[in-house]
Amino acid sequence: MNLETPSQENLKILLDEIADQLSIVNRTIMDAKDYDLNKYTELKSLYDLIKQKGHLSTLETQAFIEELRNIRK
Repeated sequence: MNLETPSQENLKILLDEIADQLSIVNRTIMDAKDYDLNKYTELKSLYDLIKQKGHLSTLETQAFIEELRNIRK
Protein backbone atom coordinates (compact mmCIF):
# COMPACT_ATOMS: atom_id res chain seq x y z
CA MET A 1 0.00 0.00 0.00
CA ASN A 2 1.39 3.40 -1.04
CA LEU A 3 0.01 6.20 1.09
CA GLU A 4 2.20 8.84 -0.56
CA THR A 5 -0.35 9.47 -3.32
CA PRO A 6 -3.32 11.63 -2.31
CA SER A 7 -6.62 9.88 -3.01
CA GLN A 8 -9.96 9.46 -1.29
CA GLU A 9 -9.13 5.82 -0.58
CA ASN A 10 -5.78 6.72 1.01
CA LEU A 11 -7.42 9.53 2.96
CA LYS A 12 -9.89 7.04 4.44
CA ILE A 13 -7.07 4.65 5.35
CA LEU A 14 -5.11 7.43 7.08
CA LEU A 15 -8.14 8.60 9.03
CA ASP A 16 -9.08 5.06 10.10
CA GLU A 17 -5.58 4.35 11.35
CA ILE A 18 -5.33 7.70 13.12
CA ALA A 19 -8.68 7.04 14.80
CA ASP A 20 -7.43 3.63 15.95
CA GLN A 21 -4.19 5.07 17.30
CA LEU A 22 -5.97 7.92 19.11
CA SER A 23 -8.70 5.57 20.39
CA ILE A 24 -11.42 7.80 18.98
CA VAL A 25 -14.82 6.39 19.83
CA ASN A 26 -16.97 8.80 17.79
CA ARG A 27 -15.81 7.84 14.28
CA THR A 28 -18.19 10.31 12.64
CA ILE A 29 -15.57 13.03 13.10
CA MET A 30 -13.18 10.91 11.04
CA ASP A 31 -15.33 10.67 7.89
CA ALA A 32 -13.11 11.14 4.82
CA LYS A 33 -15.73 13.27 3.06
CA ASP A 34 -15.27 15.91 5.79
CA TYR A 35 -11.59 16.37 4.94
CA ASP A 36 -10.18 18.28 2.00
CA LEU A 37 -7.94 16.20 -0.24
CA ASN A 38 -5.80 19.34 -0.73
CA LYS A 39 -4.74 18.95 2.92
CA TYR A 40 -3.67 15.35 2.43
CA THR A 41 0.01 16.21 3.03
CA GLU A 42 -0.79 17.70 6.44
CA LEU A 43 -2.85 14.67 7.39
CA LYS A 44 -0.12 12.31 6.18
CA SER A 45 2.40 14.18 8.35
CA LEU A 46 0.16 13.69 11.40
CA TYR A 47 -0.23 10.02 10.51
CA ASP A 48 3.55 9.58 10.19
CA LEU A 49 4.17 11.30 13.51
CA ILE A 50 1.58 9.20 15.31
CA LYS A 51 3.02 5.99 13.84
CA GLN A 52 6.54 7.05 14.82
CA LYS A 53 5.61 7.94 18.42
CA GLY A 54 3.57 4.81 19.05
CA HIS A 55 2.12 5.51 22.51
CA LEU A 56 0.70 9.00 23.08
CA SER A 57 0.05 10.79 26.33
CA THR A 58 -3.35 12.30 27.03
CA LEU A 59 -2.06 15.78 26.22
CA GLU A 60 -0.52 14.58 22.95
CA THR A 61 -3.78 12.88 22.00
CA GLN A 62 -5.70 16.09 22.66
CA ALA A 63 -3.19 18.06 20.57
CA PHE A 64 -3.58 15.65 17.66
CA ILE A 65 -7.38 15.86 17.84
CA GLU A 66 -7.17 19.65 17.84
CA GLU A 67 -4.93 19.52 14.79
CA LEU A 68 -7.44 17.26 13.05
CA ARG A 69 -10.13 19.87 13.77
CA ASN A 70 -7.97 22.46 12.02
CA ILE A 71 -7.50 20.25 8.96
CA ARG A 72 -11.16 19.30 8.70
CA LYS A 73 -13.33 21.25 6.21
